Amino acid sequence: MRYRTITTLLVAFALLIFAAGCTAATEEKTDLVAPSPADEAYARGLAEYADANFRVAEERFAEASALYAGAGDPDKARMAWDAMLRANRTYLEYSLDAAAAEAALRESVPGITDENITGWLENRAQKIVSENETLYFCDVASDYLFAHFDDMRKKTATTLDFDYIARYAWSENRSETGPYVNPVHYAGVERLEIPYEVLPATGVLKIWLPLPVETESQRNVTVANLSCPEYIVVGPVTTGAIGYVYYEVPVEAVNGNLVITADIGFTSYEQIFDDIDPAKVGEYDTSDPEYLLYTASERNIEITDAIREKAQEIVGNETNPHLRAQMIYYHIIETYPYSHVPHGSLDAREPKVAESTYMFETGHGDCGTQSMLFAAFCRSLGIPARAIGGYQMLLSEAPGTHFWAEYYLPGYGWVPNDVTVAEIADWVAIPDEERSAFKDYYAANLDPARLVIQKNVDAPMDPALPEDAVVFRIVRQNPAIISDTADNDLDLLCLECFSISLAAVD
Repeated sequence: MRYRTITTLLVAFALLIFAAGCTAATEEKTDLVAPSPADEAYARGLAEYADANFRVAEERFAEASALYAGAGDPDKARMAWDAMLRANRTYLEYSLDAAAAEAALRESVPGITDENITGWLENRAQKIVSENETLYFCDVASDYLFAHFDDMRKKTATTLDFDYIARYAWSENRSETGPYVNPVHYAGVERLEIPYEVLPATGVLKIWLPLPVETESQRNVTVANLSCPEYIVVGPVTTGAIGYVYYEVPVEAVNGNLVITADIGFTSYEQIFDDIDPAKVGEYDTSDPEYLLYTASERNIEITDAIREKAQEIVGNETNPHLRAQMIYYHIIETYPYSHVPHGSLDAREPKVAESTYMFETGHGDCGTQSMLFAAFCRSLGIPARAIGGYQMLLSEAPGTHFWAEYYLPGYGWVPNDVTVAEIADWVAIPDEERSAFKDYYAANLDPARLVIQKNVDAPMDPALPEDAVVFRIVRQNPAIISDTADNDLDLLCLECFSISLAAVD
């Protein structure tokens, strides 16, 4: 079923040629239009992609795009160009062959044995096959460390200040009243600077710039001094499912680097829900639109039969939604160690694999993927849940991209947890009671060192992001940048062009 998109295109193309041939046999006077060289190159690209020859498919799509452009068909040229980008993104993060993957493991894990290398590469490493060659994910060595705590602790002994990270979890000065306490006021600047040399010569740049969004725990959001106000089409939007502002910038109007900045401010609250009484959790209104939204399958939070069966196995005979969610939280911490994942490839790949399903099936996932799997388990049991994210200022004062999870309880509201931060306690050598206390805090509480941009993955925006044009539609921690006239992967090139500076203020 997942190959339907590619197969349908190939069959449609084949039927077009076949139909033309049949017409020629029965109606000799009909003028036939043979497939153009561009059409043939595009069809070959589709066939190569379906056969997992992603690098060859990229070449064929590039050929087709050039041929379409030469024939004066810009729409098809763009279609082929986007297909070329999809093929490239499918394998781009798998940059290591077997020898390079082994070398990366030996460099990052001193003393690793041949047996451990072989076992990891053959049984656990993330890999893809293209042109019958096995390619390994670029962070293969980091993923090994995340799964082997003894080796990881040797690395973090001198690089990770866990007392700083645990400053909220172990605080003795927390307010006794909740759930939203200890506000921290943040102010800062978002800055997008696109170098002039990567800009196209003509056309319009479409830019979705992320912004803070109002939530129960993030309030008093302000956005001021937005650059280029004359090119703002939508926004700034700071309520609803996601915060953003949408620009359409004529390239001809840009002299030098394109710089877009925004002054932002918000108040973030620590969330304390560890005194929930399971007996006081109310009944769900199963007809409520929000309940229906957050208990359904989405693009990357997918409810499958296997997910549903596993969730039921995790909770056993327990029926209380709060206790069920807590059991799922600890199950993920114990079963699915954090790892880096090839998000760009997962978003580009056909057939599509939901991130929650990817982690469930492979055991690999980062903060977003772990949170999506948590949400999928909860949703399969009728517990509204979502993966919420933006940035965290917990590991250091500098904002770092991050995702965490929430589940909804009638009478209490959205209850947070952070399985990824909780797992950091396994990377350091601390007493077991401190490790347990840290994990318990993040089971139903959350520090205020957060910047929320979206309340769920795959949150919709208006206008919507095109299917193939951006690197990663699932999140908007970075701007989405689209140009129909660029001769490069502008969205990918500009991932490093965006920054957020934040500081706590009185």
